Amino acid sequence: MAQLHDLRLRLLVQQESEHISESQPNDLDLSVVQARCLCWLTLLAEAHEDQANDAEGRRDTEQAMGWFADSMRLRDVIQVVSSIEIPLPESSDLGGNDAGEDSFKDEPPMTA
Repeated sequence: MAQLHDLRLRLLVQQESEHISESQPNDLDLSVVQARCLCWLTLLAEAHEDQANDAEGRRDTEQAMGWFADSMRLRDVIQVVSSIEIPLPESSDLGGNDAGEDSFKDEPPMTA
């Protein structure tokens, strides 16, 4: 079940990144978007862990478990987002140089 959840999440994030790149092809660096998302997700996960610790300190076990479960879900999302491969943008400033155009043709996409 967790594997299906991971696949759905990966597909959702990839679809959204494709949508963003198609809507703003010249003004967007997906690696920057990915890095910013990872920063925010990390902050959210840490905040949820802090809430879980506070609830545990108040002996509110149910609330602590809820915050902890949310923080673990966020950690899962961080893993998925960080594993998404960001393709290199196609460069049009090579000026039609055939050797330059084919130099990265067989290279895999960059990963974060």
